[in-house]
Amino acid sequence: MYTKQESTRVALAGRLLPRLALVAVCCLSLSGMDMSGKASSPLKKGATAGLSSSERHKTRKDTAGQASSGTQLSGTGLIHRTARSAEFEDASGLRWQPVEQCQALGPAAPYDIRGVDCSGSTNCRRLGWEAVRSIDWQRYAQGEYVGHWRTAHVWEYRLRVDDELDFVYRLTRDEMPTPYKLNVGDEVRLESFTDPDLNRDMIIQPDGTITVRLLGQVRATGKTVTQITKDLEEAYKKYYKVPALTVSPLRVNSKLEDLRSAVDSRFGPGGQNRSARVTPEGTIQLPVIGSFFVQGFSISELQQEVNERYRAEVEGMEIIPVLVQRAPRYCFVVGMVQKPGRFELTGPTTLMQAISMAGSWEIGAYLRQVVVFRRGDDWRLMATMVDIRPALFGRDPCPPAEIWLNDSDVVVVPKNPILVANILIDMVFTRGIYGVFPLSSTINFAKLSSL
Repeated sequence: MYTKQESTRVALAGRLLPRLALVAVCCLSLSGMDMSGKASSPLKKGATAGLSSSERHKTRKDTAGQASSGTQLSGTGLIHRTARSAEFEDASGLRWQPVEQCQALGPAAPYDIRGVDCSGSTNCRRLGWEAVRSIDWQRYAQGEYVGHWRTAHVWEYRLRVDDELDFVYRLTRDEMPTPYKLNVGDEVRLESFTDPDLNRDMIIQPDGTITVRLLGQVRATGKTVTQITKDLEEAYKKYYKVPALTVSPLRVNSKLEDLRSAVDSRFGPGGQNRSARVTPEGTIQLPVIGSFFVQGFSISELQQEVNERYRAEVEGMEIIPVLVQRAPRYCFVVGMVQKPGRFELTGPTTLMQAISMAGSWEIGAYLRQVVVFRRGDDWRLMATMVDIRPALFGRDPCPPAEIWLNDSDVVVVPKNPILVANILIDMVFTRGIYGVFPLSSTINFAKLSSL
């Protein structure tokens, strides 16, 4: 019979022996030894028979790093380990360096990072720290701060109020599909082989006419050179049997020249351009075509709209809009933070990033009910309430409260109910009732002791 102390020892040994045996088996498997104490061969004879040369090469690469001796058997012959400890060579003379477990990924980032990829988290299945696995954390190592190009912020940028644009005007010099029609300001020359006294240079006047000898005012705008020549020939037949007239254009495209003069910046920034800012009513104003609505347009849609409007007025000019400066975006953080105020959104910004811009939260902040107010596209008011404690206290790797902020969002970090009660007591009693009617009392312990 065992004593009570001996029975306890036997029971303890009975519990530990199976665990020690399991640890021994794991150690033998990791060291490449089988249960008999002999080195286990990673490649058995004929294991690669029937495989292609590329598959046999892959098998040798996967198993060469686990070899425990200098020579191994393979399906194609012996694999010799060369003098260089990290290099192997087979019978065909092929050399390689095996990839070993726990090998450093690089000198600047030698460790494998384990974390949680929140892309697999949904409303029905939220990932926690139990989902930790190896993730691609520092692909660019020391270049992480500039290495990732990421996806675009938006699929297509739409213009909004206060966006600043620069319109570049370029001469196309393309052939017109229809004959050119004369405009106000164009200059033509009239020549007659019958009577040289009819010869003169004429500028089309603002009323659209030219003044010629014997005929007086003749309509010219909206007509081609051929048409005006024909009209003058018919009119002069009252005075000459054969007028023999020729009309030659001297200066045309006066509208185009006027437009070029309006956008000429050669004595300033250079080139032919015009700057414009989207007004609060969503419009811009350009020479010749005036004011028109552009808010909500993409850059390509704006270019198409501007060129169509200009083609209706003048030919030979292509306009290219360029977004120079986006309208500023702001968010507002108020409540229990160190530095409440307005902060510019220069890039994608989340709720916790906005709180960090405000200097983090103060003691007494009620992080369980952080409120975010937002204005919709039609200016309607929306609000949401989130709990940021799991993220700030490190309990949740994929917090649903880490939401993206929009322009003009207002983040309110409220006071803790305990702090609210404390302020209420201070205002009502300490500064209120007691401040108006001060109360004081004394206790005589001598009289109390005689009772």
